[in-house]
Amino acid sequence: MGFRSFIIKPFAKLVARSIHRWSSEPHAAQDKVFDQLINQGRKTRFGEDHNFKSIESYKHFKDQVPIRDYEGHRPYVDRIISGEPDVLWKGLPLYFAKTSGTTSGVKYIPLTKDSMPNHFGTARNALFNYYARTGKGKWLDGKMIFLSGSPELTKTGTVNTGRLSGIVNHEVPGWLRTNQLPSYGTNCIEDWETKLDKIVEETINQDMRLISGIPPWVKMYYERLLEKSGKKNIESLFPNFSVFVYGGVNYEPYRQSLEELIGRGIPSVETYPASEGFIAFQDDPQDPGLLLNVSSGIFFEFVPVEEIFNDNPTRLSLRDIELGVNYAILLNTNAGLWAYNIGDTVKFISKDPYRLLVTGRVKHFISAFGEHVIGKEVEEALNETHKHFNTSTVEFSVAPQVNPGDDSLPFHEWFIEFETAPTDLQAFSAFLDKRMIDQNIYYKDLIAGKVLRPLVVRSVPSGTFQSYMKSLGKLGGQNKVPRLTNDRKMANALNNLI
Repeated sequence: MGFRSFIIKPFAKLVARSIHRWSSEPHAAQDKVFDQLINQGRKTRFGEDHNFKSIESYKHFKDQVPIRDYEGHRPYVDRIISGEPDVLWKGLPLYFAKTSGTTSGVKYIPLTKDSMPNHFGTARNALFNYYARTGKGKWLDGKMIFLSGSPELTKTGTVNTGRLSGIVNHEVPGWLRTNQLPSYGTNCIEDWETKLDKIVEETINQDMRLISGIPPWVKMYYERLLEKSGKKNIESLFPNFSVFVYGGVNYEPYRQSLEELIGRGIPSVETYPASEGFIAFQDDPQDPGLLLNVSSGIFFEFVPVEEIFNDNPTRLSLRDIELGVNYAILLNTNAGLWAYNIGDTVKFISKDPYRLLVTGRVKHFISAFGEHVIGKEVEEALNETHKHFNTSTVEFSVAPQVNPGDDSLPFHEWFIEFETAPTDLQAFSAFLDKRMIDQNIYYKDLIAGKVLRPLVVRSVPSGTFQSYMKSLGKLGGQNKVPRLTNDRKMANALNNLI
């Protein structure tokens, strides 16, 4: 055991005990957060507009505060940008997290003094809990890399503005900075491929022990390392590499190819951060569920996903959720977001403690014919198919083909960039279609009723998805390829690249 892991071990145990306490009493934790949020919200312009002074229960809150997305919060954000204090939360935000929206253009998500511990503190606690639960802490005694966006900040009004991953970089404590890579200058490089080459240069001869990032970009990092070093696998470069931290996308489609690049399996910790708040993290390495972060300044609400666009949808607090149901998740935060529809869908797999799986995006689905196929279904179907055929994928995306143009039935079109391709693509496609039928009863009925014909797989050349993301200016960092689209915009762009 190294000096740093020895010193931190008692604190890691304290963190793990704290997590156990609040996860054992989740409703009390959420009630406390709710009361704190309402008390602070009464002092804001938003609270005045929504009569927070009269709110005495969650029912009152639901009656007075409608569900909003970013567009609904935007008039208040614009007032903050103009310099007005006490709009959504007391004072002015410390930062705006700048992110792109599907309908709102650029979004400016406030981060406050009260909310910052939720972001960095939860990430730290997830790792310390992992140490306490497993006894594996040697990652603290070597170098760590966080593949993230640029930490450079600009001003929006008077508020420092940047990408969340870059903002969090400014909050890293001094004791950790000596272990952190890449350097600040390298992290500020905007072009992903230039940045990646510099990251490889800075890390190739280091004692890397913890690697964190979104799986497809981590894969590019591994490939570039091996290309540069001539080594056969990452393990030979980084023999002390001991934990992989990831979030943003499902790891399973990438697991096989990443572990082949590493040369062995690697322990991992999954996290569920967003610009709006750090929602959940994997607290038990043996359980795939993510522990809901019920004691960190966020009061959660849940709406059955089929009701999210209704005029008066059902809104549930944590104590009323059911297992196995897909919910749209709403956040109320100490950064001043209220009944905020983050756009994600989740499903709980445990109530003791409350653990969930991220199942997709409210707007990332296919329902051209009422099938409502979600991200979790396509990922699980593809994973099962890969296992059966011993294949693997670099990246994929699915879109409906409503008008094939040859008088044939419509179908779901799968664009797959294979790492290891099947020898019989037709058999692969048929097996995948059967797995989709097993996953989604509506899809099954449409296939049986000959409304849809079986799915079609398009095997795309190596580098297609990288080229697509690059064309959008979204190569690397925290950007993710949409797995599902309900229109042909992305599909047409991919076809133009093939």
